[in-house]
Amino acid sequence: MVQSDEETFFEKERDKLSREITSSFEELLSSTNGLNRKLEEVLGMTREYEVIAALWRSFHDLMQQSDLPEGNTTMEEKPPGLPGTGGHVLK
Repeated sequence: MVQSDEETFFEKERDKLSREITSSFEELLSSTNGLNRKLEEVLGMTREYEVIAALWRSFHDLMQQSDLPEGNTTMEEKPPGLPGTGGHVLK
């Protein structure tokens, strides 16, 4: 068997495929990093909404307590509010 200094067809194809695989992995890594950044943004926004929701909840509770008669600190049967005011509850 004679070995030559030139690359064989197999070696050329192997090198070509290796470069394509490397390129594809780099592209995959880049896409994955982009996806991770977007997921972190979404999770950050979710945390912000939780803080805002908690703030509104405490405001809502405070407003409900201010509607109670003097001396009462708990809600008893309260007539339903008007639709569109936030006090209307469907049962």
